[in-house]
Amino acid sequence: MEKSQKKLGIIAGGGIIPKLLIDFCKESGRPYFALAIEGNADRAYFDKSVHCQWIRIGQAGTGFKRFLEEQVEEVVMIGTIHRPTLAELVPDLRTTAFFAKLGIKSIGDDGILRALVKEIESEKMRVVGVHEVMPELLVKEGNLTSHKPDKQAKADIARGVEVAWSLGQLDVGQAVVVQQGLVLGVEGIEGTDELIKRCQNYRRKGEGGVLVKLRKPQQDMRIDLPTIGVRTVENAYQSGLKGLAVHAGNALIVDEKAVLALAQKYKMFLVGINPEDWRK
Repeated sequence: MEKSQKKLGIIAGGGIIPKLLIDFCKESGRPYFALAIEGNADRAYFDKSVHCQWIRIGQAGTGFKRFLEEQVEEVVMIGTIHRPTLAELVPDLRTTAFFAKLGIKSIGDDGILRALVKEIESEKMRVVGVHEVMPELLVKEGNLTSHKPDKQAKADIARGVEVAWSLGQLDVGQAVVVQQGLVLGVEGIEGTDELIKRCQNYRRKGEGGVLVKLRKPQQDMRIDLPTIGVRTVENAYQSGLKGLAVHAGNALIVDEKAVLALAQKYKMFLVGINPEDWRK
């Protein structure tokens, strides 16, 4: 079997990207098996699939065993995962051992995910990023719409990059909203959509602000890449933002054609940036 056709294991959270990945596997003939995370993955995508098993977030051992039975060789972890309830987190023995091994060293999301990658790869399965399977999902560099950031917007992007980069080093979040040089909000546990909505309450008069979204400096490209989609643009418009600046080559754009069409409709800019160019 060629490398590109190695059986793919998909650990599926919420959102549409897991579906896009499964559709890609079906269209390309690549064999796959998905572990759909209860309370996160969309049942409409998985309930009728024979290539799927539902597991709680605390059933890592069950999931690993099924992947091995299915002869999975490569694994993608993709989709949003909400903070689990106590009932969802009741761990199986393998997961209990995993948490015990972590101790308190890896409280941040990135630390936990990196440890999970090591655990998966200890079973001789290779963890890959969704961009390695579907590179077309990556944000391209440069102005992606005909509308471009003006002088004020460029200053806000530079400020946003400075703040997002610093917060990312602390494993806090990936996004920040800046208006006229003022930081209206930074992303925490609530996610980007809620950040944008929250910032509407702090909007100043005059020119609208910008959303800056970056991969954290230490973040593994294979896990939890920054992602934008139609909903991101819609929320940004409703909150009075005039554009988005996203980490080029290090972030995902879901349904690029529809996203750019909506940004054009709202006369917003969407630009793929290299943070190093904005930190000088």
